[in-house]
Amino acid sequence: MSAAEIGHRVVKAAAIQAERWGWARLRVPESDLSRAAAPWIDLEARVDPAAYRAAAERLISGHIDVFALEGIALGSPPPWNRDPKTGIEAPLDFGKQLDYRDASRVGDIKYLWEPNRHLHLVTLAQAHALTHEAKYAALLREHLESWFRACPFLQGPNWSSALEAGLRLVNWALAWQLLGGARSSLFEGAQGDEFRHRWLASIYQHAEFVCGHFSLHSSANNHLLGEAAGVFVAALTWPHWPRARHWRLRAGEILEREALLQNAPDGVNREQALSYQQFVLDLLLLPLIAARANGEDFSPAYLARIEAMLEYLASVMDAGGHLPMFGDADDAFAVRLDPRADFCRYRSLLATGALIFGRADFKSKARALDDKTRWLLGRGSDAAFEALDTRGARLPVHCAFPLGGYYILGCDYETEAEIRAVADAGALGYQSIAAHGHADTLAFTLSVGGEEFLVDPGTYAYHTERAWRSYFRGTAAHNTVRVDGLDQSRQGGNFMWLRKANAMCSMWKSSADEDLFEGWHDGYANLADPVIHRRRIVLDKRARRLAIEDTLEMKGEHDIELNFHFSDECAVAFEHGALTVRRGERSIVLRLPRALGHVRLFYGSLEPIAGWISPRFDVKLPTTTVRFSARLAGPHTLYSEIAC
Repeated sequence: MSAAEIGHRVVKAAAIQAERWGWARLRVPESDLSRAAAPWIDLEARVDPAAYRAAAERLISGHIDVFALEGIALGSPPPWNRDPKTGIEAPLDFGKQLDYRDASRVGDIKYLWEPNRHLHLVTLAQAHALTHEAKYAALLREHLESWFRACPFLQGPNWSSALEAGLRLVNWALAWQLLGGARSSLFEGAQGDEFRHRWLASIYQHAEFVCGHFSLHSSANNHLLGEAAGVFVAALTWPHWPRARHWRLRAGEILEREALLQNAPDGVNREQALSYQQFVLDLLLLPLIAARANGEDFSPAYLARIEAMLEYLASVMDAGGHLPMFGDADDAFAVRLDPRADFCRYRSLLATGALIFGRADFKSKARALDDKTRWLLGRGSDAAFEALDTRGARLPVHCAFPLGGYYILGCDYETEAEIRAVADAGALGYQSIAAHGHADTLAFTLSVGGEEFLVDPGTYAYHTERAWRSYFRGTAAHNTVRVDGLDQSRQGGNFMWLRKANAMCSMWKSSADEDLFEGWHDGYANLADPVIHRRRIVLDKRARRLAIEDTLEMKGEHDIELNFHFSDECAVAFEHGALTVRRGERSIVLRLPRALGHVRLFYGSLEPIAGWISPRFDVKLPTTTVRFSARLAGPHTLYSEIAC
């Protein structure tokens, strides 16, 4: 921790204590409703109302899906300070000093926070805008009034995180506009006027709270972007106080700066986590759309970074629309806007990017225009999307992302014969704690014909399952080499790494006949007998064969493991001295090293933990992991081969 961060934490602790004892009491000024703002969402989007009506009716019946809890009635309104997973009710202690990591006091905080982001209020507002049925707006009001009572300013778990407050502001801004703004019929009469007054007061409190607790220094990752996005859109949606100009300027500066710091020029988010890449893209796009609707804009550098981030998504997405689950994933949405079960957040981002940047290649990957894009970009979206000519679209956009550390080996792209392998030689994660990175250096994924075979198994859970958190972040859970049963980087907590492997791509070549990747890392260089792992992957495009060479530079003896993790849709069996892996009508053949060792297949194993995949947050399924193990002495090269 730097001296600057230590100083910041000391000052912040004193400010929080003053806040707790009321020494810096916040006064909410009167709202000047004559200060109007242009809506930045299409209030008459051309979408099918049926899906929104159905989603709103589920909310009326008390159903709010929260991660792995689906189809469970939480109540309407739900108990805002209760974790729906464990049933634990968090205390209404001073929020900034409430330890939300203490599961005994708050339960699983991810589950508690999720309904409090109020994405579902936007669904109710959409249903009201599309059907003009008052019951949807009435339920939205009931939920908000209940929330104001249950979550008084600064008290309880919903005032412990500035990010959560920022995301509430984003979703409140959308709901406010969909309801008709300050002149909504919901605010008619004395009671309506009082409700509007309470809502605006809470909006002011939220914006000031976030501004007072921006995540800085080692915590300045996607949290800071979410906080700034919330404050920025709040300033444009509710310009009813002179203070709103300060919010907009400060949040805009943060967004401009952090968009470039947190995302490499080649478009890879520096947290090295694809799920957070889409989350951050929303946090950058929403302020851009809000600004443009109100006659403002962001810098060309900001726009270029968003475009590069979309290029990365379009490049690593296979022909079936799958993306590797690199790094952490918590299924978080900044906004939803499309309640349908088949909504794909990644294709949606590419559709939005296709229209903003006029990119036919993004359209080709998006395939179709989605409702979220229609809501955000307004009437004319369908015609503009249709006008983009994809016949000359070049995909992948790029195959090498040297700053992010990812390389794509493949052939026959965007066809049923496609081979697409993505190799990782990137950093562990962002900044000193690398919070959302995994120890996956030199791992790779493989899909054939748009079907996943070798996978990154995902994340599973964050706060409440320590052994599983450690496994899914660890080296054994990835398609790479592990030495002496140790991770390449040393974990220090659920969101911290104490020692980080350094990695680099030493060679990348691509031609019509073959792709070649070489990389190395020093994650085991601190052992008493240091080990350097080098990996060479060559794709012979004509033979449709992937050759993997793992070179271990060492002097003494070490226990070496080589892991291959397969999709849960694959069936794996030994045949003729090799492993045949079938998925539907497709198959690949894996030949393991001939060095003296043994091979084990794990399927949902608990001792040791192996053979698992997490397709969604807090969900784990058994799958097949193949592990080659050997006790080797001195320099060795292990040869593996995959016929596709």
